[in-house]
Amino acid sequence: MAVRIVDTSDPAETESLGAELAGSLLEGDVVLVRGELGSGKTTLVRGAARALGVTDPVTSPSFSIGHRYRAGSELTVSHLDLYRLSGLEQEEPALLADYLGAGRIAFVEWPLDDEREFASARMRVSLAHRGNDRRRIEVVEG
Repeated sequence: MAVRIVDTSDPAETESLGAELAGSLLEGDVVLVRGELGSGKTTLVRGAARALGVTDPVTSPSFSIGHRYRAGSELTVSHLDLYRLSGLEQEEPALLADYLGAGRIAFVEWPLDDEREFASARMRVSLAHRGNDRRRIEVVEG
């Protein structure tokens, strides 16, 4: 397992890190994104989505389960926010089917601990406020 810690000083640097991380992702990969409110989770995902070919505005899915974006003709970038869920066992079994799997790369904000759907996540990213626009971002791959 490779661990990397990066400090960013503005949203553009956080987006740039997201774009860099996207370079190692493959179809079917899941990236878990943790961090308190306003820590830059969606900013990081926006950078990754742009690097993957998304041209639509990338916004937080806070008031829905998620957004799906076309990234070329063969790939969908999924952006989920599970903040309002207490667990997937109470939800419809197919809740995540449109967001995960073949032809998709999924970014999951506020992932639920110990959910089997995310056990094989390719990457885990944690963001923390460091004051003003600064962030400390920990990336765990593997």
